[in-house]
Order: sequence, then structure tokens, then C-alpha cells
Amino acid sequence: MGLIQTYNVNFKNQNQYIIYPANLCFQNDKIYALMGHNGSGKSTLLKILARQLKPSSGKVCFNDQDIAKFSSKKLAQKIAYLPQHLPNVGYLSVRELVKMGRYSYEKLFFKNEDEDLIDEVMRITNTLNLSNREIHTLSGGEKTRAFLAMLLAQKSEFLFLDEPLAALDIVYQFELMELISKLNKEFKVGIVLILHDINLAALYCDEIIALKEGKVIFNANKQEFMQESRLKDIFNIDANIIEHPKRKSPIALF
Repeated sequence: MGLIQTYNVNFKNQNQYIIYPANLCFQNDKIYALMGHNGSGKSTLLKILARQLKPSSGKVCFNDQDIAKFSSKKLAQKIAYLPQHLPNVGYLSVRELVKMGRYSYEKLFFKNEDEDLIDEVMRITNTLNLSNREIHTLSGGEKTRAFLAMLLAQKSEFLFLDEPLAALDIVYQFELMELISKLNKEFKVGIVLILHDINLAALYCDEIIALKEGKVIFNANKQEFMQESRLKDIFNIDANIIEHPKRKSPIALF
């Protein structure tokens, strides 16, 4: 089982903590939500976990190995990161983009198994019908699914997603969360994503990590998170907790 652990990871700017020392653990069979007010440090923490940002001190380990010592290609085989603002990839087609996920495996030529994997990840992300479309012509939801397919082609054990729902309307938000749940189960990939919707976190995530002014103030399962007093402490909101009639999961009414 893939395991990511942080040891006193922190980040400072001009001697001011942006992220206070944090000790966290992530398993690759679960979905984790990073939550908190804007400016609480969620994106900074996620970038540190994905080695997009170097911590001021402390370390991040994958199966007890410091990821700071991984080559870029080895890191890509363990961890995949999707920023909130998707990169401009010019006139690449969807299939060309997805193929880029295989480049960390140092192959001069694509083999049949590579093409089969690309077909599989495009099928599960529902992008096969977009195969020849150029990325810049896609809608927000389509573009996100195409980039997720590329990350899946890396065969990484963890996906780190920075506010993947931010640019999507409510229909596509549920569609993407269903897809993320499916990826977790079928690909056995751990997923850590930044969310702002309490009910989506409760419906789809296993564990919730909440930050406030750079400090981890909550780190436990969603049942412990979805309590009226807890939501009041973390978000300063008054909510009533009920059970979802179909999913048997707690949801909050405001």
C-alpha cells in the first residue's frame, strides 16, 4: 500500500508561518478533502505534498522515502498533481495530451500495452469521444476530465487536485466527484483534493483535513467532521445535520 507521511512540514514567508508544522498521513485507498476558509493554507499544503513547493523545514515521505530525493520521473510515477488553473497546452489533441502521461517511463516507442492503457483511462474518464478534439476547444468539465486521463496514464499512486470543481457548474461538480470516486475504487489511487462544499466532502470523501490560518485544526473521518458543533468551530456556521435519504451519509442543512 502506498503511504504518504509528512513530518513537521511547515512553510514560512518572512518568518511568518503560512503552514504551521504538520504531521499527516495519506493512504492510497482513500479520498481526502482539504477544507478551510480562503487563505487558510490549503493550496500551499497541497503543493508541498506534490513537491511543487519546497517546505521551509520538515519532509514529505512516500513509503518512508523522502520525496525530495526522487528524480522527476520517479516522482511522476508516485504522485500526480493537477493545479487549479490548467496549463495551456497549445493545439494538442486530447489523445496527445493523455499520451504525455506515459513519458515518465522512458520509452522510445509506445507499445501495445501503452495504447491499451491510454484507451482504458480515456474510457473511464469518458474522453474517448473527444480523442481528436484540441484541448483549447473543450468546455471546463471536458478539459478537467482530459487532464485527469493524462494523470491516470502516469499510473501514479496518488492524485493531488487543487480545487478541481472551481470552474464547474453544479451538474459537472457532481459528475466530476462521481468520477473521482470511481478512479479511487477502480484504479486504487489515493486522492487528495481541495473542496469548499461541505456536503460534497461528506458524500464522497473518507477523511477530512481542515485548516485555519495555516494550522491543521481537524483531521479525522467524515462522521466526526459532520457534527454541528464541529462545523461551528471550523467554519463559524450554524448547520443541522441529517442523513442523506439514499446514500445514508450525513449532510448539512443551512
